[in-house]
Amino acid sequence: MVNKSAQNALLAWYETDGRHELPWRKTDNIYHIYVSEIMLQQTQVNRVRDEYYPKFLARFPTIETLAEAELDEVFALWSGLGYYSRARNLHKTAQLARGGVPYEQKELLKLPGIGQYTASAICSFGYRQNVSVVDTNIARVLKRYFGLLAVQDKTLWKYADRFLNRSDARDHNLALMDLGSLVCLPKNPQCEVCPLRLECKGKDEPELYTRKKKKEYESLELFYGVYIKNKKVALKISEEKLYKGMLVLPSVDPIEENFIATFKHSYTKYRLTISLYHINELYDEVVWIDLNELKNAPISSLTKKAAHFFSLNDVLI
Repeated sequence: MVNKSAQNALLAWYETDGRHELPWRKTDNIYHIYVSEIMLQQTQVNRVRDEYYPKFLARFPTIETLAEAELDEVFALWSGLGYYSRARNLHKTAQLARGGVPYEQKELLKLPGIGQYTASAICSFGYRQNVSVVDTNIARVLKRYFGLLAVQDKTLWKYADRFLNRSDARDHNLALMDLGSLVCLPKNPQCEVCPLRLECKGKDEPELYTRKKKKEYESLELFYGVYIKNKKVALKISEEKLYKGMLVLPSVDPIEENFIATFKHSYTKYRLTISLYHINELYDEVVWIDLNELKNAPISSLTKKAAHFFSLNDVLI
């Protein structure tokens, strides 16, 4: 049986302590909610709220304007958010759903970049349907509250369905999300202020439910050439999966001369060591980007970091 008192306590906590000020929670615009959900994947809330979300919607206020845009313009506004496949899928979905974001989960799941979580979030937060939602934060709350160890995702969704407050499913899901983000933290959870503490089976050993296998990283060395002429830098369109369709520096063989800098960069399971060299020959087809316009170009996060070294180098400019 579902504990109604726990559900009510959760909603009462959300009313006073939830993040009601987030802009995507103050709108019924399904497209805007959809954009926020895609941006919030792998990105901190504050960065999305303060920078990327308002800037993106100022340029693409409707799904039609996004559908009609060029992909490189979408990439340019996405620059710095990382995981650029999200931007590519967002653009492709806009072209497939010009009439509006679908209402049914099964239709949402047919669109690129929309999985079970995103489809459920759109249905719950946007269309206010009685469906459960499970993200990383909600999963942690559910594991601790029900005392679940080493469970599969499908089991978590079953428990989320079981606990769902169908009289106010949207706020219930948002409350669980905020509880995991603000109180039921991975480390040092604030159990003393948790509205679910009385029934929580994991409160005595909360970190037991968040232990993860140590992630292994692969180290790689990459070498890039910087060719600047007339205060423009040569970039090529990447064909690699990592930054497909974005502008990157041309790759070179490691050389001893004309060294600029070395820096570190991380991406998913990779720990990269990047070396930059000044070059005066090109073997790839390139486009020339004005250094003053570089920050607005559809460049990868790696290229943006590299630009800090060569754009400030008076010798090269």
